[in-house]
Parts: sequence; C-alpha cells; structure tokens
Amino acid sequence: MKITLINHSDTLGGASVVTFRLMEALCRAGVDARLLVGRKNGDSLRVAEAAGSRRRMIPFLAEHASIFSHNGFSRSRLFRISIANAGLPLDRHPWVIDADVVILNWINQGLLSLDTIKRMARMKPVIWTMHDMWNLTGGCHHAGSCTRYLTHCADCPLLGFMAGPKDLSSRHFDAKQRLYDSAPLTFVAVSSWLRDRAAESALLCCRDVRLIHNPFPIDALCAEPAFSPSELGLPADRPVIMLSAARLDDPVKDLPLAVAGLNELHLSGTDAVALMIGAIKNPDALAGLKIPLIAPGPIYDKSRLQAFAAHSSVVLSTSTFESFGATLLEGQAAGAVPVGFTHDGRADIITDGISGYAITDRTPDAVAQALRRALTDPLPRADLIRAAARYSSDTVANRYIALCEQLLGRR
Repeated sequence: MKITLINHSDTLGGASVVTFRLMEALCRAGVDARLLVGRKNGDSLRVAEAAGSRRRMIPFLAEHASIFSHNGFSRSRLFRISIANAGLPLDRHPWVIDADVVILNWINQGLLSLDTIKRMARMKPVIWTMHDMWNLTGGCHHAGSCTRYLTHCADCPLLGFMAGPKDLSSRHFDAKQRLYDSAPLTFVAVSSWLRDRAAESALLCCRDVRLIHNPFPIDALCAEPAFSPSELGLPADRPVIMLSAARLDDPVKDLPLAVAGLNELHLSGTDAVALMIGAIKNPDALAGLKIPLIAPGPIYDKSRLQAFAAHSSVVLSTSTFESFGATLLEGQAAGAVPVGFTHDGRADIITDGISGYAITDRTPDAVAQALRRALTDPLPRADLIRAAARYSSDTVANRYIALCEQLLGRR
C-alpha cells in the first residue's frame, strides 16, 4: 500500500511532529508512506517539499490578502482565520498521483485549496486528519466560546466591523459545505472532544468522522533518561513543574495564568521550580514570575526533551484550548503527572486523580490547587505509563492502515 501524507511542515508545530511520527510508524508497518510538505526542515528522504519558497508565497499572499481585506485590515486577527481559497496544485504531484490513499493533515497557509482537495478526492480515497476545529467552522481554528458553527457561521467576531450575515466566514462555510457534499472525504478527529464538536456541527454532523488519536513514541518516552538532572541544570532535591510549547507566550497557551498560578503556589510555601521549554517572543512575558525559573529555550533534541520530562514531577498546561494536548501526554509517558483543564482534548489524557489532575477553574488559585495535589499526592509512574500506552505510534498506525484498507475495499 502506498500512502502520501500532506502537511504544512515536517517539524514546525504539533501537527507536523505527529504527522511525521505517523509516516515513520506506517513505514515500520510495511507501508510505503511519504510526507509532502509546504516547508521542509528535516533531512528525511521520505519527505519532499512541494514547491520552492517563491512559488509557495503566491497562494500564501493571495489567501492572506483576501483575509486582510475582509477583516477590517486587522493584522492582529490575520492568522486566526484560514480560507484555503488558494494553494499549490498538489493533485498533480507524482507522490499524490502514485498513492493509493492520501492523508491530509494541517493544510493551511496557502498549501492546499478546497478546489484542489476536491480534485484529489475524486481520484482516490482521501482521509483528512483534523488537528483543530478549522474543518467545522467558517474559517477560525479555535471557536472558543463562539457557537455559530453549530448552525451556520456568519457575523464572525474575528472580522471586526466587516462582519455580517454574508461575511467571509459565511462564504467560506458555504464553500466547505459544497466541498463536503461533492467529495467523499473521511475525517479523523484526534480526540474525543474534537469528535464530539464535529458531531454537533452543521458541517460535519452527517459526515464520516472517525476517532484516531495522535501517535506518540511511547517506548522512547518512558525509557530511562539519557541525562541526569545535573546535566540538564535541574535541581535534584526540589520538585520541577514543566511547561513546554513551541511558543510559550502564544495567546492560546495562556502563559499569564500559568505565571499567576505558579506564583500563588510559590507564595504558599511550596518549594518547587518552574521549567519552561520553548520560545518566548515577548521579553516581558515572565517579568512577574516569582517562583525559581529554569528556561533553556527551544529544545529539538528528543532525548533531552524526554529527560527533562522524566526528571519533572509535573507537566502543566493552562491553554485556553487544546485539540489533544501532546505535551501532557509526552510528560505522562515519561512519568510526570499531567495537570491541565479537561474541557477539551485534554480530557482523553487526564482522568482526575487517576491519570492526572484537572484544573477546575480558570483562576490562579485553581491552578495552584491542582499543582499542589499533584505534588503532595503523586500518581504511580507505572500507572501514568500504562495510561499513555494506548497512544503508541504503532497502535495508531495500525488503525490508519485498517481505515485505508476499508476505504480501498469500498472503491
């Protein structure tokens, strides 16, 4: 079986990491799997860049020029909406033509247009893995408290004074509806929460939506760490609370809430250390942090990341939204107790008091209370690893193979 996966990148962002892992796991299972990306950063021969940087910029600029002209010329909201009105002609790429099945992932920022996806789906089975809410909305990736996607997107809060009954979100909603009506797409939700949002949405309620979690290298994550605490600059006699993200001060991650919760924990007398892994754009983002801090910046060495998690007592997520919660799962597999909200995809990872601790309210006190529970009543490492084992890359790859075989049998 030949499978071509398509994603925006092979390394940048959570969707890229799990898509690359899936490609590798499919290969281990005997599948001829390849990954086609808009931007290649790694050196795998099974990953190809779809076009050069200048060619990629044409659809990227076309899409964002349209969004910019329809959102009241707001730069702050420019990248919170995607409309896939322009893209690269990947339906004509040899890896797509040669594939038995195509698996789409995060395809925005000018990589694929809805029209190109329609042409692909008429050629062969197309599976579309949803890493956020974009497939079921009129353009936003995270609907937050907005419920317009339940009926029909319009009057979009992200379009400012340009919002209205026939605004960009409404037209893009209609474009997705036409695509879904005309193309036999199979959707995959990466969490129970996202599957449930799809089931209640006007766009996907009557579509074929499966639940397959993101893949993780569980064996590597739960292995003995390759570095000691001293080699990582960590204290050996104090609990470590880890936060990790590609960009820690991304507004979705709600770093201010994490800082306030950690401060409250510190002021209550808990002798812990905060470990923050990732990039920070705002130099003042941690100015008010009172708890001792270790901030090594972005880390790309997988063995070092695993060792940081293995030597941490807790892994924390205060995000306003997570489709799944990869950093929590990776910490859990390494033996750190996950602490986070459970109103979204993180509910698949955290069962309060069993496989982690849930934050009950979006307040610093609630964050501090959940952290205190995790530190005073830590969960057995064996139980955490057992809870994470169901997300192993090979298990997930086998579920995708079974889905592909089912779709090919229908054809």
